[in-house]
Amino acid sequence: MKKLQIIALIFSILFAIIIVQSCKSTSNITESKFGAQLWGENCIRCHNTPSPETFSDTEWDVAVMHMRVRANLTESEAVKIADFLKTAN
Repeated sequence: MKKLQIIALIFSILFAIIIVQSCKSTSNITESKFGAQLWGENCIRCHNTPSPETFSDTEWDVAVMHMRVRANLTESEAVKIADFLKTAN
């Protein structure tokens, strides 16, 4: 009986480790949103934005820097959005 309890305990610990690890990977996916998704969630919700190919890389840098303050974006979010917008050039 004692061996069965030890095996059950080991199984429970391994199961808990697997669940914790799967939760970590889910949060990493959430943290690493793509620029296009961030652009849609933050820019388009307030106003119609021009097509990404409308401006040069430098012009997008200026626009994103300006909107970072106005939209209260983190530096990471602003960089991802700018990178997305620059891919069209």
